[in-house]
Amino acid sequence: MNVDHAWMSAPTFPPHPHAGFSAVSYIFPDSETGIDNRDSLGTHNLIRPGGLHWITAGSGVIHQENPAEEGKTVHSLQIFVALAPQERDVAPFPLSLEPQDIPVFQGKGVKVRVPLGRFGDLSSPLKPPTAVTMLDVSLQSGATLTVPIPAGETAFVMPIFGTVDVDGQSFDFESLKVPVFSAQPSPQTITLGTARDTAKAMIFAGRPFN
Repeated sequence: MNVDHAWMSAPTFPPHPHAGFSAVSYIFPDSETGIDNRDSLGTHNLIRPGGLHWITAGSGVIHQENPAEEGKTVHSLQIFVALAPQERDVAPFPLSLEPQDIPVFQGKGVKVRVPLGRFGDLSSPLKPPTAVTMLDVSLQSGATLTVPIPAGETAFVMPIFGTVDVDGQSFDFESLKVPVFSAQPSPQTITLGTARDTAKAMIFAGRPFN
């Protein structure tokens, strides 16, 4: 899995090809505008702030993404997710998830959006070809959150803003490093917190193919 954290205020991704994996766009709820998305399958849709669009490129697709409104900035993640070897040549297809359809957990000083996978009793309605979990975690000052990681899954935490304490170590957006948790034979947990200002982080988890 590759993740690009980006701000886009002008056309940045003209028509370009993908093949053999899935390309996922997640727009943060604080984005000023959404993304105008088009592809060679005939898809033309608006990815709104807080929404997600997944395209399984498979045997090949061409797509482009531009800010939906001129002069406004998109705050987003572009994520490349591997496909299982036997699925890398499947016919391409898109999946979309509207902001209001993303499950949200609210705790004391904690908010967790679940665009992909599951958290506790909450499960994303999107069923992509690669089973991955992606959690958008917002923390108020002094809040903590423990996230379970199933046996056999690798996970990592990506700070988005603020300073996030991950199992007692501090990470922030400017440090250009992320904590990675290798797959274990038994379940493990990741504890996030922030002792100072508010913070946001993404948690990604999934089962390696090799």
